[in-house]
Amino acid sequence: MTASPDVLHDRAVDILTTLVGFDTTSRRSNLALIEWVEAYLADLGIESRRVSNADGSKANLMARIGPAAAGGVILSGHTDVVPVDGQPWSTDPWVLTEKDGKLYGRGSADMKGFIALALAAAPELAKADLQRPAWLALSYDEEIGCLGAPAMIEQLSLEEPRPALAVVGEPTGMEVVGAHKGILSAKVTVTGHEAHSSQTHLGASANMAALPLMADLTAMADRLIADADPASPFEPKHATLTIGLIQGGTAVNILARQCSFSFDLRSPPDQDPAVLLEPFWARCAAMDAELKARFPECGVEWELYSNVPPLALQPGGPAEALARRLAGDNGPLRAVSYAAEAGQFQRGGFPVVLCGPGWIDQAHQPDEWIEVAQMRRGAGFMVRLVEALSAPE
Repeated sequence: MTASPDVLHDRAVDILTTLVGFDTTSRRSNLALIEWVEAYLADLGIESRRVSNADGSKANLMARIGPAAAGGVILSGHTDVVPVDGQPWSTDPWVLTEKDGKLYGRGSADMKGFIALALAAAPELAKADLQRPAWLALSYDEEIGCLGAPAMIEQLSLEEPRPALAVVGEPTGMEVVGAHKGILSAKVTVTGHEAHSSQTHLGASANMAALPLMADLTAMADRLIADADPASPFEPKHATLTIGLIQGGTAVNILARQCSFSFDLRSPPDQDPAVLLEPFWARCAAMDAELKARFPECGVEWELYSNVPPLALQPGGPAEALARRLAGDNGPLRAVSYAAEAGQFQRGGFPVVLCGPGWIDQAHQPDEWIEVAQMRRGAGFMVRLVEALSAPE
């Protein structure tokens, strides 16, 4: 008999306490957390395997619970969290703290809460007479560009039988979300030629050369707003482009040798970021040629940090149908403006939705929290998942 939602909830909070205690900020390794999960699953008789990064310092983790049968459901979550540096926390971010019906700690909402619920369900899944398997899929480096998941998704796509669908447990208030924007982030570096600021004919200011490039991006951002589709399900409805970082120059009276700026473009599924940015990259190439004509060592270089695909709506698909049934969600199919790994699952051929406890408004903030009520709702979701996978089709 499957444990009650209350029992599963209490187990999940205990697990969340452990998970929050691992500092898995993206700049650090996640292996200590992965090793703990491996041991936890092994104690339940569940085999798992890693899909590591190139140097083995980080790893995804995959585990199948139940038979090698068609119809498997992937429960996916990322193990990394954003930094707490400089944030005014009133609690220890690495110690789960309950207060006024909320659980405080870095990653409590985004998204160790969902991982804790999935792991809390693992004992129930392991002892149930499952007709279809549950898959646990834990990734690394989601917060810095969804870098880890693609290799794991590739492995999942090669499984026989292949899993049928995926639920990515980003914080959605346990409501089903069927679309998210993609994100392309990039860094542009302009190299100039230093000279005294009174001798502009003897040098080339990287700052001055970078300004028209940034102006182009600003103009593009304005056009995207003007071109917004009134029927778009996203908020805001348009693609968004922002310059988040600018660094340049050494002194007010020196022509800057270097200026760099980083930006991100978040596009809905019907807008291709490569097409949107074609004129900008052409402008960068023209500026590169202009600078090199004066000083061969000067120029413009750029690199992509990330290019995460969007998740396109698939109304009435199997992932939506299952998630709605398990979550008790009869509302509209929603869209969110943040990027996630669901678009990568969709690109890998899996029907997928977002559905997890907590709200994105609490993510990345000081005193990040998740409501106890959300964890309880998530526990009910997991209990119903065990029952659904145990039922004959």
